[in-house]
Amino acid sequence: MHFDELIATAKLCAKTSEHMSIPASWGQGRTVFGGLSASLLYTVMQSHLTGERVLRSLNTNFVGPLLVDVPFTFEVEVLREGKSVSQLSARLVQNGQVAVFQQGCFGADRESKIVVNNNDNHIMPVPDDLPRFPSIEQGAPNYTSHIDLALARGHLPFTASKDSHTWGWMRFKVSPESISDAHLICLVDAWPPGVLQMMGTPAPASTMMWNLEFIHPHRSVQPEDWFAYQSHTRQAAEGYAHAQANIWNNRGDLVAVSRQSIAIFD
Repeated sequence: MHFDELIATAKLCAKTSEHMSIPASWGQGRTVFGGLSASLLYTVMQSHLTGERVLRSLNTNFVGPLLVDVPFTFEVEVLREGKSVSQLSARLVQNGQVAVFQQGCFGADRESKIVVNNNDNHIMPVPDDLPRFPSIEQGAPNYTSHIDLALARGHLPFTASKDSHTWGWMRFKVSPESISDAHLICLVDAWPPGVLQMMGTPAPASTMMWNLEFIHPHRSVQPEDWFAYQSHTRQAAEGYAHAQANIWNNRGDLVAVSRQSIAIFD
């Protein structure tokens, strides 16, 4: 199933309270790719909004494994709806256990005299000049069959690199009908944690908490456009790492800031 089909299914389940499951093609080992589960929860949470409010901040906790090909349900709670800001939470429940928990902050535009322009930019070669991530046959996780990753700086996982940063470009291999915040959520999490490249042999790592802030306004992009990604490991010790990333559209506009807390099992 393509991403748009899964989003459509999630919207239907939000209305009917039916179960949903994710095929193994979107897996990461035996579990569902985290970027997809976060996108689905956001989609269901968004369906409970009233009024024109856009996503400002999204916090996702990956509480436990979400298994592929096993049914799960969504639970949504509207925490508060103010004049311009709505706070909601959502849970993805499988086998009676919470697998993913999410809280979103949605806000309507307001008039303000305060304007601070962001001048961060990236300097990277265009994607066509960069190597792609390995294929599934070469050991990449299943979900990467749906996402193009072009590596500009950093190294592949488990290559005993001394680097802990990752720079590159990302997009869907099959262009969706349009690009929404749900699509961007999925893409941002597609990159493996930068600390994995420091390992000399395969070992697991798992994102525990993920904060994603969206910069508005941001201009619309075409479905086939690339997004730029630059992630830096801020600190790592005692089995945990902390990473921060900036994401730009293909016009050079900063569109999101990502922060992750990662458990390392080396």
